[in-house]
Amino acid sequence: SFLLTVQNLTLLIISLYISKSHLLLNISSALMALSIFFFSLFLFLFSNSPADAESFIGVNYGLLADNLPSPSDAAKLLQSTSIQKVRLYGADPTIIKSLAGTGVGIVIGVANGDLPSLASDLNVASQWIRTNVLPFYPASDIILINVGNEVSHKTFSYVLEKTRKLISSHLMQILLSNDLNLVSQLLPAMQNVQKALEAVSLGGKIKVSTVHAMTVLGQSDPPSAGSFAPVYQAGLKGILQFLSETGSPFVINPYPFFAYLGDQRPETLSFCLFQPNPGRVDSNTGIKYMNMFDAQVDAVHSALKSMGFENVEVVVAETGWPTSGDSNVVGPSVENAQTYNGNLIAHLRSMVGTPLRPGKPIDTYIFALFDENLKPGPSFERYFGLFKPDLTMAYDIGLTKTSSSGSQTSQSPPLGKSATSVGWCVPKEDSTEEQLQASLDWVCGQGIDCGPITPGGVCFEPNNVMSHTAYAMNLYFQKSPENPTDCDFSQTARITSNNPSYSNCVYPRAGWSGDESLGGAMNKYVTSDKAIETSGSECSSSFLSLPLFMIIFFFVLPVSHHMNFL
Repeated sequence: SFLLTVQNLTLLIISLYISKSHLLLNISSALMALSIFFFSLFLFLFSNSPADAESFIGVNYGLLADNLPSPSDAAKLLQSTSIQKVRLYGADPTIIKSLAGTGVGIVIGVANGDLPSLASDLNVASQWIRTNVLPFYPASDIILINVGNEVSHKTFSYVLEKTRKLISSHLMQILLSNDLNLVSQLLPAMQNVQKALEAVSLGGKIKVSTVHAMTVLGQSDPPSAGSFAPVYQAGLKGILQFLSETGSPFVINPYPFFAYLGDQRPETLSFCLFQPNPGRVDSNTGIKYMNMFDAQVDAVHSALKSMGFENVEVVVAETGWPTSGDSNVVGPSVENAQTYNGNLIAHLRSMVGTPLRPGKPIDTYIFALFDENLKPGPSFERYFGLFKPDLTMAYDIGLTKTSSSGSQTSQSPPLGKSATSVGWCVPKEDSTEEQLQASLDWVCGQGIDCGPITPGGVCFEPNNVMSHTAYAMNLYFQKSPENPTDCDFSQTARITSNNPSYSNCVYPRAGWSGDESLGGAMNKYVTSDKAIETSGSECSSSFLSLPLFMIIFFFVLPVSHHMNFL
């Protein structure tokens, strides 16, 4: 849009110059054009700032614990990270107030038990808004109200699957009936909350939705065949129509962790953790999925499309991996949690999106900010926290602002003690984009500083998977360059003696002093859409100065000449 604005302004300036007979009108129009130009430039620059680049990363803030830090301390912790949004399961006034002025977007929730009263009485919904929203908004940036949480509850499906042989079919029908009765309250409750917001002029400013478990899907494999469970489709149609009309998102809780519990093969673990793996091909579309997260989210996209609502946005309300659990449960560990959440964040930051929604990151709320030692259920339910109660990290996934932001110069990672000058690690020419993306996600989840290849970083341009993966692969390899297998990446990488560095983007190498000339390998990753930075910056400068030069030449000089005759 910025380039179009410049082109349109240039044409306007030329046309104004041609019609010199109306000089004074031309002067006024030129000044207007100049104002629009600088305003467009301002929007262009700030819309691509790193501060906006990670607005899609959120976290869940649960309260089922007796050892949590104060809300004010938690708010300070959030401000020290790149987390831009926080989801509450209720509407705790102390927490909402503590987040005032922080710029952190807040999602609040209506308890399932309140659905019947909200659904039946608009006055109840109005009172809820007066109590939980108006005293805090807009100082506290409330962006979404979730009316109910997993009403189509995974607990029912868990009971159905695990106790099918232990309970009678009559009891299962009772469970299903209770579940569907609550589902039937969702839409009228959401509608009344929406009306209550509109009554106080907040309709559209604060969205209204509800959170679903993945069990709302009747089919999710392959992703292109994703569809909602028939028992829920009738109720969901009205909800989806509401979301479409109000521009609100469909909110879902995908957990690759639970998928792994049902299929504990090693290749499934790699698929769930964003690690290098053979991938899984969708038999309908031929698309190869390299991780479970994308597959689950795209199954939801397909389900929405099957109901005629493919334009409804998908938001991930919960996803995460536990650090601990019972000894008989395979999967929970600090290493797996760090790998999953670290790779997930790297995947989101890459801006690659999903195969069915490429180029658009999914708003994702990681579960959870803290461990919750009073949470019921299996023991692993109490160990999803990214931070400990003393505010220290449970493990590092690059969320602190110092580790996640793109620096002005790319830095070398700590190199191996016995490192030798062996070269740089870069992708092989025949590597597929799916393989490169999988390697990129994995590397950036291993504690490597991928800040320089995130928006605003010195190695972000050219913005393509090949370039970003080349930088990340080399960073990982340089930790122990004496080990050639660290430049393998499932046989998609090789070691080169040609330096791929360019401009301020430095590809470090063990033993390299920085005085070697830049090699030819760089041309493979710095493509024509973004010329080598040294010349590209000059081109950009000339491009921006051209409209200004034309304005000065065509208008300032004629105006000065005209003023001499006044």
